[in-house]
Amino acid sequence: MAVNKETDGFPYVSLVLIASTLLHVQGGRQVISRLSDPEVCRGPGRPQQLDAAERETLILDAAERVIIRNGLEAASMSAIAVEAGMSKRTLYGVFDSRAELFAAIVRRIRSSVTHTLDASEHRLPLEQRLRLLLLPSIDKQPNSAPAAILRALVAEAERQPELAEEFLEEGPRALRKLIRKELELAVANGEIRISDTIMAADLLAGMVFGDPLTHLVDPNAGLIPPKERERRLNKAIDVFLHGIGG
Repeated sequence: MAVNKETDGFPYVSLVLIASTLLHVQGGRQVISRLSDPEVCRGPGRPQQLDAAERETLILDAAERVIIRNGLEAASMSAIAVEAGMSKRTLYGVFDSRAELFAAIVRRIRSSVTHTLDASEHRLPLEQRLRLLLLPSIDKQPNSAPAAILRALVAEAERQPELAEEFLEEGPRALRKLIRKELELAVANGEIRISDTIMAADLLAGMVFGDPLTHLVDPNAGLIPPKERERRLNKAIDVFLHGIGG
């Protein structure tokens, strides 16, 4: 598997970094539905057609359940289609490949632990931008299911390198790119002086999300409550901004 320089030459560490991100959040609820293809029945009467977003959510929910229950290796397109209650043809109409489907799962996980800044937020000072970027709202915080998925991935990474690569690209690398984008904007605006924004983004990610191995290996380690995560984030940003220019 190719090593991207943004992983600093440590793909395994990159593989588990985002697990720490997910283990810092708590709450949220997944609503699991078993629906028929291509329509969903909601009580008596005529079935209601699923729109594209609903269909994608249905597939991703089904894929997560299969991975958590049976492991990543058993999560074939056929198994996911059966779990979602749809044909493989319908499934392939949404996702061209298993790797593409898995990448969508990782993107959904990443979106639950980051916030996409809008145009007005991009005009805020760097400290506020970083806080908004890395502290999602309560309604976006997932339960422990994503961590179980990531444990399954780590277990299968050597046997399924293509999925590990998708995870790295859509997970840790994408997360660091988001951080680096804000750091580079701040450098361009004269807010801060940073000679190596790639390294700086990696450092900040590690400070914010901490050591993932304890939580990844020990399922009883528990999730970090939102208030504690916010406190850690604030301290990490404060230490980072006061030390990075030194």
